[in-house]
Amino acid sequence: MELRILLLFSTLLIYQTHTFEFVIDGDWDSELESHDDDPKSMELPPIFRRRRAILVSEEEEDFEAIKGHDITVKSYKVESRITSRFAHTTVRSSVINSGSTAQSIGFNVQIPKRAFITNFTMNVNGITFIGSVKEKTVARNLYAQARARGKAAGIVRANSQDMETFKTEVHVPPGSRVEFELHYQEVMQRRLGVYQHTLHLQPGRLVPHLQVDVHIFEPKGISAVETPNTLGELFQGITTVTQSKDKAHVSFRPSLQQQRKCHNCTDSAVDGVFTVRYDVQRENDAGELQVSDGHFVHFFAPTNLSPLSKNIVFVIDVSGSMWGLKMKQTVEAMQAILSDLTLDDYFSIIDFNHNVRCWSEDLVPGSSINIEDAKKYIQNIKPNGGTNINEALQRAVQMLVKASNQGLIDQRSVSMIILVSDGDPTVGEIKLSNIQKNVKRIMREEFSLFSLGIGFDVDYDFLERIAMDNRGVAQRIYANHDAADQLRTFYSQVSSPLLRRITIQFPEGSVSDVTQSHFDKFFSGSELVVAGKLQSTGFPTLHSFTTASAATMDLTLQAETDIDELDPILNQQPHSVTGFARQMWAYITINQLLAERALAPNAQKKRTITQRILNLAVEHQFVTPLTALLIESESEKLLADSPKDPKHGCCSGSLGLRPPVQRLVHTIPPWAHATAPPTPSPATGHITIVDNDPHFIIHLPKRDMNVCFNIDSEPGKILNLVSDPGTGVVINGQLVGSKAPQNHKLKTYFGTIGVFYRPEGVRVNVRTDRIDVVEGKNNHSFSWGGTADIITKGVKISIEKDSKVTVVVDGRISVMVLLHRVWKKHPINVDFLGFYSPNDNQYSEQVHGLIGQFASEPDIKVFNVHDGPDPKKKEATMDIKGNKLSVTRGWQKDYREDKKRGSDVHCWFVHNSGKGFIDGHFTNYIVPSLDSFLPEL
Repeated sequence: MELRILLLFSTLLIYQTHTFEFVIDGDWDSELESHDDDPKSMELPPIFRRRRAILVSEEEEDFEAIKGHDITVKSYKVESRITSRFAHTTVRSSVINSGSTAQSIGFNVQIPKRAFITNFTMNVNGITFIGSVKEKTVARNLYAQARARGKAAGIVRANSQDMETFKTEVHVPPGSRVEFELHYQEVMQRRLGVYQHTLHLQPGRLVPHLQVDVHIFEPKGISAVETPNTLGELFQGITTVTQSKDKAHVSFRPSLQQQRKCHNCTDSAVDGVFTVRYDVQRENDAGELQVSDGHFVHFFAPTNLSPLSKNIVFVIDVSGSMWGLKMKQTVEAMQAILSDLTLDDYFSIIDFNHNVRCWSEDLVPGSSINIEDAKKYIQNIKPNGGTNINEALQRAVQMLVKASNQGLIDQRSVSMIILVSDGDPTVGEIKLSNIQKNVKRIMREEFSLFSLGIGFDVDYDFLERIAMDNRGVAQRIYANHDAADQLRTFYSQVSSPLLRRITIQFPEGSVSDVTQSHFDKFFSGSELVVAGKLQSTGFPTLHSFTTASAATMDLTLQAETDIDELDPILNQQPHSVTGFARQMWAYITINQLLAERALAPNAQKKRTITQRILNLAVEHQFVTPLTALLIESESEKLLADSPKDPKHGCCSGSLGLRPPVQRLVHTIPPWAHATAPPTPSPATGHITIVDNDPHFIIHLPKRDMNVCFNIDSEPGKILNLVSDPGTGVVINGQLVGSKAPQNHKLKTYFGTIGVFYRPEGVRVNVRTDRIDVVEGKNNHSFSWGGTADIITKGVKISIEKDSKVTVVVDGRISVMVLLHRVWKKHPINVDFLGFYSPNDNQYSEQVHGLIGQFASEPDIKVFNVHDGPDPKKKEATMDIKGNKLSVTRGWQKDYREDKKRGSDVHCWFVHNSGKGFIDGHFTNYIVPSLDSFLPEL
């Protein structure tokens, strides 16, 4: 990508005898002016593409941030403020012309390709130039006026892998002081589980005041911060990191001596990229919803999900231009990529030059035999001939279509084509727009195309358009010594898809101007971001509802936030980014509109999108491909112009993909809501309860009677509650002990409740710290910190945030698990679970267990009611199963409505761990694992 800085300069009289002027060389690129509204202009003549590639790939081995032969750099300071993944970076430098003659002083900054410049100011001997973003037509007019007056103007082009170069020069008399200041903003992208912030440091000389400060504020907390020493061994230990729960400060301030290459050297060793990596705390899989300054941002990055299986066709260019290092590194990368495939993945390889060959005509599983054979095939490729991209891509699509039609592709799997090429088509169909149409025509909606362009000869614009048009992304691979690592890194980002068909929605009327909210795929270690404007509803909270398809289940996740919570917190942070949510929304919207503009089907549509981009860019002061930065004092003007093409692109995809918004309702069975009033009540309704340490309350509906008993066992033991071989359902609870004995007795509680549905192999293990859903080898974990609905193979799991989990099996059997939290530092108590189950569950006649045995209500009689030692508690005799038991009238608690105090439930209490009331002894109900059925008693 190239960053064009158009500088219009004139001469300004200083002290009546000295002048300074802005100097830069280059030519104005007229492609925007000529073809702005013509979709055909996206396809440039091959000779122009090669010319542009040469300009972009020019080497700058002598790059220096500050240029000049006899100058003194007083300071060079870089400050980045990152608030909720939105970064605002400021680069400042103060320079003096120490020479005896007038000279040019250059200020060069390499910024990330995805960043937007927001301002540039310059002070020359007290005269300040201040920037403002204007429409690009202003730049053209000023350029024409400058040329008419014989003034100079020019373009700067960039050449580095992840950065682009901002350059300017000012010609000043001796003794002049120049102060430069550049601002740019970007949204941090999460890749492979971290956000990475990079700052390019090449001062080119020793600087008395050289410092870098990175301030990070993440409201929900920072999980980790690291600063890999990417500048070299000389700077080991100089970087400092100060971190609290939600803030971090990274500082790099080498002294003059520490900057030297050697003890007596005058050259600076500061030459490279300064890197900060971090990640955030995530309370739940529903995502993080933040509201500030009338805008909202929703961050979605679930973890602990099993990856979806993949169907991949690798399409590799083996034309003559790939000969040598390019092919060697492609082969090296493919060896590692193939090793990453699993038995659940299907793949094939197509290599092409003027001909198209298939390693296998059909997709094959990723077995060790197939992988080794594919590696040998790749190793023996000899590049030669032309480039037939059109036929190769069509063959790849046809291969996926065939596999899908034959039923080889799992409906929940991810199908993708990965194209690796280094050049333009030269054989077969060579018109780029026709190739794009041909692929689009036969590509199914469930397939994606990822394009990797090696080197600078390839038409990267085309690769980007064809990828975006088919639900993928493109990436340039730089043909140098680490090209194999670049290929492997890209593959790592797409090798572990976790979700498909993700839709993030909001209650109707609560938000507007929402960015892309429907996504085809979510990959492990990445993050989806949705932003928009908040509408006035009168409600204090904003909710989001996310639906998605995982490996074996469908998810509905709910997040919420207090709309007035964040702004007061931000106001107290000295280094927060003011208006971060508003700027982030504009940044994402502009990038998505740029991507949409590149795919516009006609000139009218393109003009409409262009105007929206212009309006947003000017309002939010972003230098985009369609705007320019006008920098002026009273008599001088300077223009900074950004690239034509949307290569910053953080967020590809059409805004039109968003489905109609509808309110999603989280459903809990009616019985799971408390029916008992807060005052004592003799009955709970048709509910059986096991709660506290653990107290069993068995409701016998025919007699409208509750019978209670306790189980006194040991921590770690697993008690069977329901064992029903007929329906294939088993419910077990594992005990956990208190931290210390109380009154010489160690209390036990349920720390885990397990529900196993054997016909479908689904296990739901509810713990006090998480909820695990296991299906075969797929293990998914969910946090108590969010509300969610999960549906998998006849089992529905509904999680209510920090409250309860309801499990419904086959629509016939439902249970509810209640979470009890205690103070973490309590010397005795621990978190525990309560178990609630309705009496109308449809068990089979084979059901048993501590609770299951009462699905068929036994004959029971209570008589001889009389006063006991405690006048508040009557005593009686219970006749059941031929046993006469002494029972006491008392009460236990139903915590469905009030988890702190509970509601009293009166019952007849059976002593000695239910002996005589339950079949056998309670030890007969101890099982070895959470999915164990009860042996026949």
